[in-house]
Amino acid sequence: MLQGNRFAVDPRSLPSAALISACALVNSLLRGVQNLLWSTRVGQQQIVAPVFIVGHWRSGTSLLHELLAIDPAHVAPTTYECFFPHHFLLTESWLPKLIAAMLPAHRPMDNMRMAWDGPLEDEYGLCSLGEPSPYVRTFFPNGPAIDRATLDMERVSRAVVERWQRTLLRFLREMTVRTPGRVLLKSPPHSFRIPALLNLFPDARFVHIVRDPFVVFPSTMNLWRRLYRLQGLQEPKFERLEEDVLDTYLHLFERIDGGRALVAASHFFEVRYEDLIADPLGRLRAMYRHLDLGDFDRVAPRVEGYLKDARDYKTNRYQLRSEERATIAERWKPVIERYGYAVGVN
Repeated sequence: MLQGNRFAVDPRSLPSAALISACALVNSLLRGVQNLLWSTRVGQQQIVAPVFIVGHWRSGTSLLHELLAIDPAHVAPTTYECFFPHHFLLTESWLPKLIAAMLPAHRPMDNMRMAWDGPLEDEYGLCSLGEPSPYVRTFFPNGPAIDRATLDMERVSRAVVERWQRTLLRFLREMTVRTPGRVLLKSPPHSFRIPALLNLFPDARFVHIVRDPFVVFPSTMNLWRRLYRLQGLQEPKFERLEEDVLDTYLHLFERIDGGRALVAASHFFEVRYEDLIADPLGRLRAMYRHLDLGDFDRVAPRVEGYLKDARDYKTNRYQLRSEERATIAERWKPVIERYGYAVGVN
């Protein structure tokens, strides 16, 4: 990453870059040890057709991930596994206790709880394992615009795609070698990669969650601003951020529509965030039935318990300027009309 970005690290971030580089060396060494001990068992592990939660950032993918991960039949990657994908089989029984204080209680972009054993987005793990990912830009926010090739995998070489698929498959095998079950993944970047995912898992299920674009836009802007400041090795300028968000949003829906055409109707379920919040049990029950995920009644009490515990959770609220609202209404009009969202005032 340093070489690819011409070592463009701000002086104030040199200690962070040095620490990350040292950690990378340790991760690589531990990866070698884990491979020696686990390679045979991991290579023999079979993967049940996964469930992929797709949708734009800040559309409710994390909430849906949390809800579906309540089902003991599902295996979701944990925060620890995604942050330490090189060696979690070797270290997850003891290292999280030693570094418990390093993890904030809540995510930096909202109030959702964080825990080493809580579900997280697998894209962090794939990025840490060196695969092409738009998340590299969080380290170098002033670098080139997000390369769409890191999203849809359609303009990179076959060798790069096959390596990415091998890395994902191995990560999932490592996840399930001690805890078998149906893999449950959520990742906005996977929204662009449905064809590549189907090549690996022809029977995969997909859940697409959609949210009010007039909420998604300011929330996404807040997400990247916070991550750039928190993780960036440069002082972020945010020069192209708004245009990137506007453009990537439409590209995501184009790629989801293209991928959806390749998926059996019974393997694709779509839900609006607002409908999920209004009737979580009803929407989840319909999802289980449509995707043939088993009897929802066996997990409904667990979901009700989760919802009871989270009843006081408050989402972030944003006030759009009139010019921002007009831009969203114009640029994202097809999505706004398609899903029945209003262009009213906040």
